Amino acid sequence: MAVSIGIDELLERVRAGYERVGAREAYEAGRAGEAVLVDIRYAALRERDGLIPGALVVERNELEWRLDPRGSHRLPEATGHDLRAIVICNEGYASTLAAESLHRLGLHRATDLVDGFQAWRAAGLPVVAASV
Repeated sequence: MAVSIGIDELLERVRAGYERVGAREAYEAGRAGEAVLVDIRYAALRERDGLIPGALVVERNELEWRLDPRGSHRLPEATGHDLRAIVICNEGYASTLAAESLHRLGLHRATDLVDGFQAWRAAGLPVVAASV
């Protein structure tokens, strides 16, 4: 019989498997071209709060197809399994599970932003209005 766990324990287990990044580190890595920032927030949040300049916007339900370097629907940025993708959701929960899914695809450098877009904005990092 399978043992069930709650979402909090699942997040803790997943996060123990890689190093997450803070807002300033994500900003510097993106700016230096050392990482691709991937915004998986849904449209209403992007419209409400704005966008991170230069971040790829990839809906969560398309993430694996767009970043799989072997996939037929990959983005040009999905150049190989060594791609450092920093996944960003609104508050840093969905991005943890998304990063773990990318790890399963072999993207071993995938990570996520601690506390998500809200931490980015709170740090005073660049945000632009979403065009509607």
